[in-house]
Amino acid sequence: MNIQIKEKEIKGLNGWAMLVAVAAGAITGFIMIILGIVMVGAESGPANLAYLALTAAGVIVFIASLIMINGFKILAPNEGLVLTLFGKYYGTLKTDGFHFVNPFCSAANPAVFGRFGKKVSLKALTLNNDKQKVNDEEGNPIEISVVVIWRISDTAKAVFAVDNYMNFISTQSDSAIRQVARQYPYDVSENGDEKSLRGSSQEIADMLQAELQSRVEMAGIEIMDARINNLAYAPEIAAAMLQRQQASAIIAARQKIVDGAVSMVDMALKKLSDNNIVELDDERKAAMVSNLLVVLCGNRDAQPIVNSGSIY
Repeated sequence: MNIQIKEKEIKGLNGWAMLVAVAAGAITGFIMIILGIVMVGAESGPANLAYLALTAAGVIVFIASLIMINGFKILAPNEGLVLTLFGKYYGTLKTDGFHFVNPFCSAANPAVFGRFGKKVSLKALTLNNDKQKVNDEEGNPIEISVVVIWRISDTAKAVFAVDNYMNFISTQSDSAIRQVARQYPYDVSENGDEKSLRGSSQEIADMLQAELQSRVEMAGIEIMDARINNLAYAPEIAAAMLQRQQASAIIAARQKIVDGAVSMVDMALKKLSDNNIVELDDERKAAMVSNLLVVLCGNRDAQPIVNSGSIY
């Protein structure tokens, strides 16, 4: 049965006061040892046994003082130290400064190898995984990466609930972006869907943050922000998709040009008629409309032709 461990914050004793006490104990033990050794050689009989006992007591005091040194801990701001006592969770030291705790406690942090440097950072950290290839909603292969800003909110869960919280959040970040990316197209789809990976950055970021938070909650990790850092079509389809985008842009531009040209032709005909500049029958209007549309919609400069005769 998996028992969930909850964070328990502990307060250490004043490190400076304990340092004086430990130093005094070490000096006292050393003096007792020297005094006992000196007096053992000078005395004999029952007194000799007393000095032997004094020497033994001095050795015990001195060794105990050396053991007490292991209880001194130094913490900087936004650092935590998860302590275990004989295999059981003892508590987390979070207050910055110089502290003294049970000298038999040992620090635990699976994300750090080695005996030293076991402190858990409580600062905001940044995760920027490598680009990965996924498929969007339409099945197009894309390359995508995210940048995640996170922090540890529960040190006990981060240390004991998962094997390595650094690897855990990295793996879950890749999984979350795959889950979100396949729910939306790369760009606005032809059916008019407003949400897309490229066009709906804030909505995608909110969904990605919520998805990732639900995955790392068990590890005592808080996701502060998660956003797409890199987004592009995969190289094998990038050229084809670029041509598609260019074609869509050309069609949209041409539609705008035609709409503007038609309105300008309509305005010209109305102006000629309202100002009684010239009377045009249907055939002459058709010829004028054709010429104006050619001039306005063409992508080259018009070459004027002067007609001195009749069109009939």
